[in-house]
Amino acid sequence: MVRETKTTPATMNGGDGEYSYNRNSSTQRVAIDLVKELITEGIATNLDLLQLGSPSSPEIFRIADLGCSVGPNTFISVQEIIDSVKLKYPQEDIEFQVFFSDQFSNDFNTLFKNLPSDKQYFAVGVPGSFYDRLFPKSSLHFIHCSYSLHWLSNAPKELANHESPAYNRGRVYYATAPTEVVQAYSTQYAKDFTSFLNARAQELVHGGLMALVIPGVPDGIPHSQCNFVALHALLEACLIDMHHQGSISEAKIDSFNLPIHNPTEAELKGLIENNNNDCFSIEKMESVIYNEEVLDVTEQMATSHVRAVWEGVISDHFGNDIVDELFDRYAKKFTEAFLIPESTSYKRMVLIFVLLKRNL
Repeated sequence: MVRETKTTPATMNGGDGEYSYNRNSSTQRVAIDLVKELITEGIATNLDLLQLGSPSSPEIFRIADLGCSVGPNTFISVQEIIDSVKLKYPQEDIEFQVFFSDQFSNDFNTLFKNLPSDKQYFAVGVPGSFYDRLFPKSSLHFIHCSYSLHWLSNAPKELANHESPAYNRGRVYYATAPTEVVQAYSTQYAKDFTSFLNARAQELVHGGLMALVIPGVPDGIPHSQCNFVALHALLEACLIDMHHQGSISEAKIDSFNLPIHNPTEAELKGLIENNNNDCFSIEKMESVIYNEEVLDVTEQMATSHVRAVWEGVISDHFGNDIVDELFDRYAKKFTEAFLIPESTSYKRMVLIFVLLKRNL
């Protein structure tokens, strides 16, 4: 038996309030800073305007940022890409067009309200899931996607199936789950990531580049020991505590699973290399370790960041009434797990940077 639940695409908190993504995305900003040189180097080494699907250099260079949310990080990313292209081709008279893309429910009003006044590009909004086609064939020259490809299109359906070996009863995540649950997440990730690659292969011009920045798990480290997984395991623990105390029903717990998966570098490499279309070559793949100071945060900062990401998904399934209590609990558990030195054995988070080139 499968418990039927409404699936809502994950959307970060909009607006500019206390728990908005706009004000609580500094961790994602650090990710952008950590891979900045890799993107600049990748463009300098691998971009050839004469190869981009036409007999001459393009007069309009089209960039898509997938999973753009509401800013400000997306503006920083696209400007760095533009600066890198200009640095390599200072004599070319190129105009830039940037497509900001995210779910239909994304707060595009806040996004465009905050567009830089000195922007050097024409801005376009493109709503929709990046697991489907979003653009015409061979229309993009550079695709950027940061801190988004750990989101699944849906949590695996078998997790809510009473008759499945992967039935995730009493849990909402895979940090402490049996192997069958972990495998269900991995299988769903492989399906989604393959759909992503197939869609982008049609949209990117031959010779075009795609930069992916994905929060992952270090190779050889159990996922349960990774900081990123541990942060979400705390959210699971809070929900389960509230169920045991009567605030949340058993049915609500058993029909909800967090729709995220953090891959390893080896997992990603295998999915790219085994793609049947053989459309992309891996120009660069590297795991970047977060600096220690990134983890030196207060419980309030960490809780606000997690709330900015998860509040919409949580309130849609469990209702608005539990939100404040849930994140109050989260702040306390975060202190116990991360801010007491002798209590933590979690490993650092990694960012998996991948630069792909559309094969000619």
